[in-house]
Amino acid sequence: MTEAAKSGPLAGVKVIELAHIMAGPVCGLMLGDMGAEVIKVEKIEGGDDTRRSVPPAIEGESAAYMMMNRGKRGIALDLKSADGKAVLRRLLADADVLIENYRAGTMERLGLGYDVLRQEFPGLVYCSLSGFGRSGPYAERAGFDLVAQGMSGLMSITGEGPGRPPMKCGPPVTDITAGILAAMGVLAAHVHKLKTGEGQIVDTSLFEAGITLTYWQSAIAMATGVAPGPMGSAHPLNAPYEAFETADGWITIGAANQTNWLRLLAVLGAEDLAADSRFSANRDRMANRAALAQVLAPHFRTAPSADWLARLEAGGVPAGPVLDVLAMQADPQTRAREMVVEVEHTRAGRMSTLGLPVKFSATPGRVHGPAPLLGEHSRAILAQAGYDGAAIDDLIARGVVRETTA
Repeated sequence: MTEAAKSGPLAGVKVIELAHIMAGPVCGLMLGDMGAEVIKVEKIEGGDDTRRSVPPAIEGESAAYMMMNRGKRGIALDLKSADGKAVLRRLLADADVLIENYRAGTMERLGLGYDVLRQEFPGLVYCSLSGFGRSGPYAERAGFDLVAQGMSGLMSITGEGPGRPPMKCGPPVTDITAGILAAMGVLAAHVHKLKTGEGQIVDTSLFEAGITLTYWQSAIAMATGVAPGPMGSAHPLNAPYEAFETADGWITIGAANQTNWLRLLAVLGAEDLAADSRFSANRDRMANRAALAQVLAPHFRTAPSADWLARLEAGGVPAGPVLDVLAMQADPQTRAREMVVEVEHTRAGRMSTLGLPVKFSATPGRVHGPAPLLGEHSRAILAQAGYDGAAIDDLIARGVVRETTA
């Protein structure tokens, strides 16, 4: 994949990704899908640890790695060697952004910390992702999604209800959200650079990503002095707004305002509930949420999900099925929005991956290709950086750079 082949609003922006596992790679894939040239720099031995996140694998390649790194070009580089550092500096000479999510102090020990690189590359946007951020009493701690979910309050508000064990959100939401926040920060810093020529450090963390996901619950806690607890699928501010069991599955009902509440009653043929003082207004329904769910639940068990969804749509009530991941991927709206696309991987062949969740009318982005093999593009990246064939052969022969061919 050459820069000329890239399309999207960030076409022409060059990103060096020194990141592994998930948060940093999410940032890189977001920027790459929007058109940036993302060069993923991996360690010589084994590369990104996600390459060993198996099963599942396709033709020996980690499915998890291929999801997080599609559309990037890859070079395997020994950053502990002086020559490896020199190669990185050559790559940074015309780069706009560097992404790293190493443990605190790693880049500084390598002589590649922001304070050093800013002297050589004053326009560089240096994006640092970590468990807890670069400041504060926990700055030195390692961070993982599970730990961040626990400490950010997310596990205290996720689960079936009071008295149940703490539960994490199914996906690694702090990793993913941190990557998205980092991409947002990079874009803001890049705008500043376009105005002034000045780079800067962008610093976010899994902990802060988790905190941002508690907006409603934090508002409640700040207003009342009481920490909210888990509510299953229900909403902390509106009712009825939760999942209900039908004759053959589950559906979600979003009757989150008075208009939709009355519409729901019309669909159910239960208009008499409008006069029930327990459910008159949202304040009343929230105060009597358990009773409300108990009254509504028998109605939904009388018919299959498809029947209810058709009635609810006709009645103007927001509702939807509870889909598993395969059903979601096959859904016509998913396909229409190009949220599942196909790429041709060097070893795995034709395969599916997730698409870009942001659409642009004038500069559409897209998934530009598959994930790289470890060191798949090392030779081409070095040539693009100005190394001649003999120099590239020497770097590979001495183990400074690793090359992998199909």
